[in-house]
Amino acid sequence: MQIGMIGLGRMGANIVRRLMKKGGHQTVVYDKNNKTVATIANEGATGASDLEDFVRKLDRPRAVWIMLPAGAITETTIDTIAKLLERDDVIIDGGNTFWQDDIRRARTLREKGIHYVDVGTSGGVWGFERGYCMMIGGDKAVVDRLDPIFAAMAPGRGDIPRTPSRDGRDPRVEQGYLHAGPVGAGHFVKMVHNGIEYGLMQAYAEGFDILKNANIEALPEDHRFKLDLADIAEVWRRGSVIPSWLLDLTAAALARSETLEAYSGFVADSGEGRWTVNAAIDEAVPAEVLTAALFARFRSRQQHTFAEKILSAMREGFGGHKEPGEAESQGSTGS
Repeated sequence: MQIGMIGLGRMGANIVRRLMKKGGHQTVVYDKNNKTVATIANEGATGASDLEDFVRKLDRPRAVWIMLPAGAITETTIDTIAKLLERDDVIIDGGNTFWQDDIRRARTLREKGIHYVDVGTSGGVWGFERGYCMMIGGDKAVVDRLDPIFAAMAPGRGDIPRTPSRDGRDPRVEQGYLHAGPVGAGHFVKMVHNGIEYGLMQAYAEGFDILKNANIEALPEDHRFKLDLADIAEVWRRGSVIPSWLLDLTAAALARSETLEAYSGFVADSGEGRWTVNAAIDEAVPAEVLTAALFARFRSRQQHTFAEKILSAMREGFGGHKEPGEAESQGSTGS
């Protein structure tokens, strides 16, 4: 199958690579950075010099995946590409867009006969090797048409044991992708996924902060413990009830440096945590842990703790997210 990709940042480029290598799909790519386009073209993609050239190189009905930061740049790109597309073409937004924006865009595009699909995409910078967990919103017929793309991107069942009593349910879920519902549902589910991620990360971070401070002088001498955090993280990965990829990343970071001196503890938030809390307010659902985790990130920008260094290490591990000063010194990492 052929698909076009706009945006060749940390995730967009690796999605293209996975589609070509794992699925044998044809790809047409565009990015504002011509060198990035040339790099991916050298790996087998068809490069485009501008959006007009990009659309010309796609077969009808076209499938255009947009992988750009949520907000103005995605909005502008969708508006521009929609003027170049035709009836029955599909626009896929795989970024972290606010789900209500999806519903608005789909309504506008429907008037032109253009389909819209929202894909909450989880996998970060490791997606090329591990695959991407996807939460998809859109009309069933359109999502089914794109299934070869999603199947190639997904991680597959792997060695995860089957959940009992799943007979008769959608088998795609066990492969790592879900048709969550109509337009907007995909990004809504991904939004809550990221809100939960905030809470899980905060729990690990606070736990390791308690362990680190178990040796402070304020404690009675016989109540102090000098603990090896890297070894604790490692042993918890093996047979405990709290293993996860986030713990894997924490263990790796602590093995490199138990003091995490490379991190300041300034922890950004990318929007989904705020949207999740707002959804909880709209639904009158108590979300104490997720709200506190979001507020902890706000506090981290004024006062840093070891817990925030743990958070920074996890964010860099799964998404390549740099702290503000480091990101500025290294330049942009995406489109």
